[in-house]
Amino acid sequence: MKFLLSINYLIWLTLSALFFAGGEFFSKKFALNPKALLVVGILAIYSLGVLAWLPAILQKNQLSIVGAIWSVMSLLATVLIGVLIFGERLSIVGILGVVAAFVAVALLSLN
Repeated sequence: MKFLLSINYLIWLTLSALFFAGGEFFSKKFALNPKALLVVGILAIYSLGVLAWLPAILQKNQLSIVGAIWSVMSLLATVLIGVLIFGERLSIVGILGVVAAFVAVALLSLN
């Protein structure tokens, strides 16, 4: 347990967000071409994301801040996957939403 807590919570949050984004990536792949094996992989990847989340919340113990940081990290990773890999377009309102999310995390982190 000491090893898990020796790693900074931001690293755990980054890992968790990346696993979540990986789950989102394979969910999109599943939507394009449904296969049962993808579902098993998606569940495994999301589960790893949860396991990476637990040391972060244990270390920081502030759900409002940790949750907001994780949300923005996973949002950004998911948006980048959608735009860069799947060629999806982001509207001006969507871009403003991403910027607002970053502002929210910055304000919450000032605590």
